[in-house]
Amino acid sequence: MDYIYSYFPATKFQIHNTLKSQTNKVQISITMESGKTGKGAGGRKGAGERKKSVTKSIKAGLQFPVGRIARFLKKGRYAQRTGSGAPIYLAAVLEYLAAEVLELAGNAARDNKKTRINPRHVQLAVRNDEELGKLLAGVTIASGGVLPNINPVLLPKKSSSESEKTTKSPKKA
Repeated sequence: MDYIYSYFPATKFQIHNTLKSQTNKVQISITMESGKTGKGAGGRKGAGERKKSVTKSIKAGLQFPVGRIARFLKKGRYAQRTGSGAPIYLAAVLEYLAAEVLELAGNAARDNKKTRINPRHVQLAVRNDEELGKLLAGVTIASGGVLPNINPVLLPKKSSSESEKTTKSPKKA
């Protein structure tokens, strides 16, 4: 369809041509719309199909919300000015850290024969990883528990007969 728009103060005329296939006649209809929005237009003028919005997260190829992080950086007043790449970079770093923790926690859950990650699995994942443990050294994870650790001094001593059995390898006949 060909649409011709001409704008007048407070009104909009829309002229469109419709081809009738059965009668082979061209019907021209003129509709006049006021400044009110059409039903289901979502607050915008015109009731036509809306183009799908492309977010900054989609442009950057990220799952974390770049626009929201940009808003937080501005509202937090961390600096007078914020570069356009700063929220994208921060979103990428946060997404990477979240993916790393989730992967390790998923492995910990699978090791415990569970299909759902709970705070205990996150705690085990973070504390068993050297770099994440250093990054989150001062962090307490609620309902995470503690790492299983017994000081070797506190373990019962082996008797000499038990140690001989364990140190000698079985002879092959």
